[in-house]
Amino acid sequence: MTQTNNNLFADIKSTVDTLNFTSISPERKVILQPLIDYIQSKTTAEQDIRLNFICTHNSRRSHLSQIWAQTAAAYYNIKNVFCYSGGTEATALFPMVAQTLQQTGFQIETLSEGKNPVYSIKYNENDHPLICFSKTYDNAFNPQSEFAAILTCSSADSGCPFIAGAEKRIPITFEDPKAFDNSPQQTEKYQERSIQIATELFYVFSQVKK
Repeated sequence: MTQTNNNLFADIKSTVDTLNFTSISPERKVILQPLIDYIQSKTTAEQDIRLNFICTHNSRRSHLSQIWAQTAAAYYNIKNVFCYSGGTEATALFPMVAQTLQQTGFQIETLSEGKNPVYSIKYNENDHPLICFSKTYDNAFNPQSEFAAILTCSSADSGCPFIAGAEKRIPITFEDPKAFDNSPQQTEKYQERSIQIATELFYVFSQVKK
């Protein structure tokens, strides 16, 4: 069993303690395996691990994936992991995503306002915060080479047949909680998607041997 690090903020740690890997279907584990293999190969070679989570608008699923993956790497003590996100177009981080993460225990500061706000998101006291805003996947803020492109939505997967600089292309798609925007179920469905993404990415990092 991979040794874990207990320095996450207490509320996040409480959520992590409830994640249930047995909820992941065998079919889904097959989809997750290429990401496990990529992280394992980089860890074994003692190389930096750059993961760029890509969705159409870089507003919901790609950000949730970026943030939970970085948190999982810290929790499982997988070193030199750098998580990014991007879209085929830039819009804005949807406010409900920030709200969902804040309710889970992430510390979020708004660094700049406007149509595309910039957020600082922390999962523990000492690690560098994630700087989150909507951007295209090839934005200068993101790695230009030696990274894995993880496609978190089917439209980005089909719309981006080629991603320059990516060593590996891995589709791991999630249902869009946007379908429930402005509905009575909005809060519940965003939380549900966040927990699914957390569960699957924590499972991924739990399988990596150091």
